[in-house]
Amino acid sequence: MLPVIPSHLWEYLVTACLIILAPGPSVLFTIARAIAWGRGIAIATVFGNAVGMLLISVLIALGLGPFLQKYHWAYVGIQWFGGSYLIYLGYQAIKSSTAHAEEMSKIQKDKPSTLKTISEGFWVGALNPKSVVFFAAILPQFTDRARGHMTSQLLLLGIIFAIMAFLSDSSWGILAGTLRKWLATDVKRLVRLRVGGGSVMMILGVLTLLNSLRS
Repeated sequence: MLPVIPSHLWEYLVTACLIILAPGPSVLFTIARAIAWGRGIAIATVFGNAVGMLLISVLIALGLGPFLQKYHWAYVGIQWFGGSYLIYLGYQAIKSSTAHAEEMSKIQKDKPSTLKTISEGFWVGALNPKSVVFFAAILPQFTDRARGHMTSQLLLLGIIFAIMAFLSDSSWGILAGTLRKWLATDVKRLVRLRVGGGSVMMILGVLTLLNSLRS
C-alpha cells in the first residue's frame, strides 16, 4: 500500500530545510569534528547522527500517531510546547555562543575510530533536543488528520527529515573540514554561526505558536 502523502508536504519541506540549516547541536558537533579531525570524521559523525534521528522519528511516530489522530486538543497543545521550547533553545544558543565557539575551534591530531565516531554521532542525533521537539511538536502540524493514517504520515515525514539532515549536515562537515584552519583562527566566525542558528530557532518557535493559535 502506498503511503498517505500529507497535503502540506511543500510547507513541511521548507520548514524542515530552515530548521536543518539552523546550526543546532548536530551541526555544531559535526563542525567541531571537522575542525578537529577533518572531513572523513565529519561524514562518519553525520551518518551516525542521521541514524539516531531516524530512530527517534520512528519511535515518536509510533507513539504519537494514534493519539494525535484521536485527540485534537493534544494536537494543538503539543505545538504550544514545541514552539515554546524552540524559543528557549534559540535563546540558550545565543547566550552560550561564545563558549560553544571557543570549544569548537580546537584542532586535534589523534583521530577516533570510525565505529566510535558513528556511535557518538548516533547519540548526538538521538538525544538532540531540537530534533526531538521537531518530531514531536512541529512535524504533526504538517500532517492531514482528515486523511487518517497519522502514524504512516509521521513516519514518511520523519524519513524525509533524516535524509535532508544527512545531506545538509554532510555539506557542513565537508565545508568545515576544508576550511578547518580558517575557522579555527577566528572564534567570531563561529559565534556568528551560533547566533544565526539560535535566531532561526526562535523565529520558528514563534511561527509554531502562531500556527497553534490559528488551529
